[in-house]
Amino acid sequence: MFTKKLLYWHRKYNKRSLPWKEITDPYKIWLSEIILQQTRAEQGLPYYERFLERYPTIFDLAKAPEDELFRMWQGLGYYNRCRNLHSTAKTIVDSYQGKFPNQFQDIRNLKGIGDYTAAAIASFAFRLPHAVVDGNVIRVLSRVFALTADASTALGKKTFQELAASLLDQKQPHRFNQAIMDLGATICTPQVPICDSCPLQQLCKAYQHNTISKFPIKKKKAPLKDRYFHFLIPDTGKELFILRREERDIWRGLYLPVFFESESEKPPSDVKTLSWKKLPLLAQTKQILSHQRIHGLFYEVPLPWFSKHINKSIQKINTKNIKDFPFPRTVISFFHKKNYL
Repeated sequence: MFTKKLLYWHRKYNKRSLPWKEITDPYKIWLSEIILQQTRAEQGLPYYERFLERYPTIFDLAKAPEDELFRMWQGLGYYNRCRNLHSTAKTIVDSYQGKFPNQFQDIRNLKGIGDYTAAAIASFAFRLPHAVVDGNVIRVLSRVFALTADASTALGKKTFQELAASLLDQKQPHRFNQAIMDLGATICTPQVPICDSCPLQQLCKAYQHNTISKFPIKKKKAPLKDRYFHFLIPDTGKELFILRREERDIWRGLYLPVFFESESEKPPSDVKTLSWKKLPLLAQTKQILSHQRIHGLFYEVPLPWFSKHINKSIQKINTKNIKDFPFPRTVISFFHKKNYL
C-alpha cells in the first residue's frame, strides 16, 4: 500500500522539476549527488549548471587544476567533497576509460561515494534495485512507521536501509527513490509538513498520534568547538599576503591571508612583533561548520611588517586578483565587507 500510494502521487502530483531528474547519464547524476550532499537543491542548482558548463565530460573534470575546482566550489563548503570528486574523476578516466562503473559495489568502492550516493547512481543511471536513504527518506519513513531508531547510529542506519529496501519497487527503483525523496523535500518537510497533501497520511502513525514533531529521532549534538583566527590585512587596501593551507584540517587546499590562531578573541601573546592593541580591527566574521564555530578577526597591519616577516610560502597578490584564488567563506565574507568582491 505504501509503495502504490507513493508512486501514484509521484506520477500524478509530483511536479518538482530539477535538471538531474529523469536522466540516465551517470556522470551528471553523480555530479548532482555530490554537490547536493549537505546542500539544498536550490543552493546547489547553480553550481551544478556551472560545473557542467565548465566540465561537460568526466575527462574535463579529471584534468582540471585543483585550484580551479576549488574556486568553482567556493561557497558550498565541505571541500573534501570537491577533493574526492576530483580524485574519483581521475580514477574513472584512468581505470575505467572514462566510463562510469555500472555495478553497485564498483560504484560504492569509488572515493567519496557512500551507500546513499552509490544507490542513487545505481538506480537512476542503471535502474538497479537499490533503495536510497537520505535525510528526506529517513524523515518520511520515521514518521509513517513511527520509528524510534536513531539514523546516526549503525543500528539505526541498518533499520532504515532494510525498511526502504523492503518497500522498493523492484521494477522501477528509480521512480520509487525519486518519489520518496521528493515527498520528503516538498511535503514531509522538517518544520511545517503539509500533511493534508500527503499521499501517505492515512498510513502515517505519527500523524495519527499527533507526534510528527518528534520524528525523526536524533541524538543530541556535541557542543561546537570555538576557534579564533586573527587575519592580518595590509593597510594599503591594495595588497594581500596569502598562503595555501596544506594541513589536514579545515580549509585544506584553500588560501588564507596571513593569520595566527588563538583560543579566544584575545590575540596570541607569543607574536612579539605585533602590537595587537594598536592594530585597527577591520571586521569580525563568524562561520558555523559541522563541529566548529569559526571566528574571524581581521586587523589592519602596516605594509612594512609583511616584508620583514613573510617567508617563501606566502604569496603577495593584488586585491583585484582575489577571484583567481579559492578562499573559505569566513574570508569571503570579509572581502565583501571591504568591497574587494
